[in-house]
Amino acid sequence: MPLERTLVLLKPDAVARRLVGDILARFDRKGLKFVGLKLIQVTPELSRAHYAEHVNKPFYPQLESFITSGPVVAVALEGPDAIAVVRGMMGPTNGRSAAPGTIRGDFGVSRQMNLVHGSDGPEAATRELELYFQPHELVDGKSPLTDWLYAADEA
Repeated sequence: MPLERTLVLLKPDAVARRLVGDILARFDRKGLKFVGLKLIQVTPELSRAHYAEHVNKPFYPQLESFITSGPVVAVALEGPDAIAVVRGMMGPTNGRSAAPGTIRGDFGVSRQMNLVHGSDGPEAATRELELYFQPHELVDGKSPLTDWLYAADEA
C-alpha cells in the first residue's frame, strides 16, 4: 500500500473559532505526517481554481464568499491511504449528520460552515496540492516515528 499525499484546508470558520490546534492534533495523533503547513488568505482567483467544477453553479458565489472571508490553514498530509483516512476523520459534509468522534461531528452543526476540506481522490489531491503549495514548500524524508506507526509493507 503506497503512501498518499492529500490536501486539507482548515476553513475560515475553523480558524475564527480557534479550532486549528485541536484539528491539527487529531491528524498528528492519527499518525499522519505533516509535509506542508501554512496560513493563507484564499483569493477569489484561487477559489475559482480550487472549485472550478462549481463556478457556474448557483451556490458558488456563497462558497467563494465563505472561503475568502478569512484566513485558511493549508495542510499537506502524508500516510498510507491518507485521502480515505482524512475523509473518514472529517465526517460527512453536514455537521448535523456527522458522527461524534469526527471533526465535523464534534465541532460542527452546519453544511456550509463545515470547518475542513479534504481532497476526494488522488487526482484531486495532486491538483489541489499544486494550487496551495510550491514544490519547495513540501518536505520529504522519513520521520523517526514511521517505524512505530505502520509496518514497512504498508508504506
